[in-house]
Amino acid sequence: MPRTKKDLSAAPAAAPAPSGFDYATFRQQAMARLQAGDTRLTGADNLLAPLLRDLMEGLLGGEAQAHVEQTRPNRRNGHTAKVVKTLQGPLPIRVPRDRDGSFSPQLLAKRETTLGAALDHQVLALYGLGLSYEAIRAHLADLYQLDVSAATLSTITDQVLPLLESWRSRPLASCYAYLWLDAIHFKVRQDGKVVSKAAYSVLGVDLQGHKDLLGLYVGAAESARFWLTVLADLQARGVEDVLIACIDNLSGFAEAIEALFPHTDVQLCLVHQVRNSLRYVTHKDQAAVVAALKPLYQAPNLAAAEQARAAFGETWGTKYPLVVESWERNWTRLTRFFDYPPAIRRVVYTTNTVEGFHRQLRTVTKTKGAFTSETALLKLLYLLTQRLMAKWTQALPQWPATLQQLTLLFDQRVRRHRPDSL
Repeated sequence: MPRTKKDLSAAPAAAPAPSGFDYATFRQQAMARLQAGDTRLTGADNLLAPLLRDLMEGLLGGEAQAHVEQTRPNRRNGHTAKVVKTLQGPLPIRVPRDRDGSFSPQLLAKRETTLGAALDHQVLALYGLGLSYEAIRAHLADLYQLDVSAATLSTITDQVLPLLESWRSRPLASCYAYLWLDAIHFKVRQDGKVVSKAAYSVLGVDLQGHKDLLGLYVGAAESARFWLTVLADLQARGVEDVLIACIDNLSGFAEAIEALFPHTDVQLCLVHQVRNSLRYVTHKDQAAVVAALKPLYQAPNLAAAEQARAAFGETWGTKYPLVVESWERNWTRLTRFFDYPPAIRRVVYTTNTVEGFHRQLRTVTKTKGAFTSETALLKLLYLLTQRLMAKWTQALPQWPATLQQLTLLFDQRVRRHRPDSL
């Protein structure tokens, strides 16, 4: 519908231009520089610097005027010169002062020398790609002629710490179809020494089929005791049930899960079991042992797998009794996947899902030596994981069919947490 004269008169007026800035002169000078081949939009003496400087001074002047009008008989009292770091390079500006010194602009706070979220975002993006503070400083110096100290960069990256804590304490779903739990190790400086730290990852798939990283924890070398505290944290954040948990065969790990989630099916990773078996096998026998182990986990059903286990024991039991004993001791948890249909088997019989996630982290962190602190490690891991998780927008392929199979297998446990199940 066409606007009436009344409509037009009610429309807000355009914002006034900053005082003292001549747009016509700026346009003429900018066009002349462009025609002369100068296309610099960033760095020292760039095309946009005059516009940004006068825009900032105009906005600061407006803030100062509003402040003195609210604090009469206070009045304006000249300006203070200041150089501000921006993505357009170092920018000299004049900041208004007031008579009683109570004016503190919101656009550029007192003692602040870096302008706005754009630079912070740039720093966080570079840090999240694994660049060191020195590399970020060099990048900002080359691209924007900015000299940003390592202390300033640390302050900027510290902005993620409240976000990290909020994310790590967020409520979780009441039930997860799958959990993959594993740790990845990093070198961290602590008390003047370089030590190994374990970053504990918990990947889950909820009953809607969506994958999520439920938690990220850093502790000493991986242990079942620390995993128990991780699992207790998941419970405190709302997790009541887990259908299938996929783990390596760290001593005591399965028992820790079953202590807090007694109805959970624990599936030990078969790849880890094979790797651990080969630790006791001589190099010349490794190929033959691997070939003999394949029928144990590639069998079509549990009965065939048990026959293959018996045959393996007869062939290799005398030479490698520890290998045979390990398979027999862990057999129930190693073969849990035979209870499931093929679509579920493929995703739970190894921890490949979480190991693939860790490989993506390693792609960024492999060039680093030792992290300066545990906090520095957590900041980088948080930024990395948020970037990776942003791609997890869709449910797992064929999830409706998988949900039906899970409902048949776990029945009331699924129906309790997802009443819309068949």
